[in-house]
Amino acid sequence: MATVRELKATARPKSGKGAARAERRAGRVPGVIYGNNQPPQPISVEEAELRQRILAGRFLTTIFDVSLEGKKHRVIPRDFHLDPVKDTPIHVDFMRLGEGATIRVSIPLRLLKADVAPGVKRGGTVNLVTHAIDVECAADNIPQFIEADVGGLEISHSLHLSDITLPAGVKPLAREDVTLVTIVPPSGYAEELKAAAAAAAGGAAAPAAGATPAAGGAAAGAAAAGAKAPAGGGDKKK
Repeated sequence: MATVRELKATARPKSGKGAARAERRAGRVPGVIYGNNQPPQPISVEEAELRQRILAGRFLTTIFDVSLEGKKHRVIPRDFHLDPVKDTPIHVDFMRLGEGATIRVSIPLRLLKADVAPGVKRGGTVNLVTHAIDVECAADNIPQFIEADVGGLEISHSLHLSDITLPAGVKPLAREDVTLVTIVPPSGYAEELKAAAAAAAGGAAAPAAGATPAAGGAAAGAAAAGAKAPAGGGDKKK
């Protein structure tokens, strides 16, 4: 079961840009709780606490119990906005989670055994093509990450979504067999392959080329023997 975090909130009696700016001046971040067939609930949370939660990582895949007016709301963050200059949170959206709810989330990919992959040992580089996988799962069973074992990859080989095993109850949303990881060849690798192929071809051709002088030598020897035969016969006639 996923870990549930606590978060305190205050109901906002007013909405609109003016009210939101007033909340920010007071050190709070305006937000909203919506979903589960209930009306939206405007809220605000402490800016320092929310910023800490975001910086901790995996904010959008973490379930929270938001305490609001003596009642707890089981939610998951769906979006947040940061100030483009100060990089501080200025708005946050939470979605209510009913009992047995199924949600769609993006789970980060974690690589295993990348340092022992044959392609890496030969100078290749791991290229993470897909950083996160969109999945559907139970709200109380959200995995922190999805593991991908790349310990057997050679240079120029790839690992696809169909090559890994997802946690129980987790269903991928991708319609295609997406590429997750590739091993990129080192610089000059193509030239090395060409040189090796040329050397192999040259070695195979060498015996055939060496057979020509031997045949020529045999022919020359036969010619020389034929040239001596008439001279020997002349001596016998005398």
